[in-house]
Amino acid sequence: ALTSFIGGFTSARLYRQFGGLAWVWNTVMTAIIFPGPLGCIFMWVNTVAWSRSSTAALPWHTVMIIASLYMLVSFPLTIIGAIAGRNLATDFDAPCRTKKVLRQVPTDIPWYRQPMAQMFMAGFLPFSAIYIELHYIFASVWGHKIYTLFGILFIAFIMLFIVTSFITVALIYFQLAREDHRWWWRSFFSGGSTGFFIYAYSFFYFFQRSSMDGWLQSSFYFGYMAIISYAFFLMLGFVGFISSMVFVKHIYSVVKCD
Repeated sequence: ALTSFIGGFTSARLYRQFGGLAWVWNTVMTAIIFPGPLGCIFMWVNTVAWSRSSTAALPWHTVMIIASLYMLVSFPLTIIGAIAGRNLATDFDAPCRTKKVLRQVPTDIPWYRQPMAQMFMAGFLPFSAIYIELHYIFASVWGHKIYTLFGILFIAFIMLFIVTSFITVALIYFQLAREDHRWWWRSFFSGGSTGFFIYAYSFFYFFQRSSMDGWLQSSFYFGYMAIISYAFFLMLGFVGFISSMVFVKHIYSVVKCD
């Protein structure tokens, strides 16, 4: 909850630099973009546990405490961070002159340069870099096996960041080379597409590697795996976006305009 200030600050600062005007709506979206889906899935899973009289269900007073932490700590800190980020943000330092008239984007492109194909490639390569380690993490979390290779886990985590950054930048370069300037959302979805592969792998693990069954276990497994995959989507999407923004600013700063 205490890191909500950083999220609000970063979001408002970037939104201000990109010329956004609806900063109140941006602040609200920042505050609920992750806690909203997390709260919905948690309530669903906890309701299923209550209905089955499971000991995994949290009592109502604990749920109220968690909700109070969000309403009284996380949400206000997000607003304070957004106000600070908006007031302290400087104007975007464009590396070169830009035209007010948008360039026409070519539409006749091969299938392997379509957005969905690029998102598939951008998600598959980082996922393949952590696939082996992901199996042991699943076995530790859902298979009740002891995991001790934390050094290898840290290296795999750093590798995931590096591969996501490099593959997103490479795909954005190919996109700009074919005169398509709309790189911002493409970089975010390309970087975050690894989250879809993680969630797809969770289905494979559930049906082929685990012995879980029943409505209660399925709700817990797929519910929490959806939140984990969504968290990876947001995290890696931000990594892809920031890497692409730094790359775009650099290449256009060395372009010589006549």
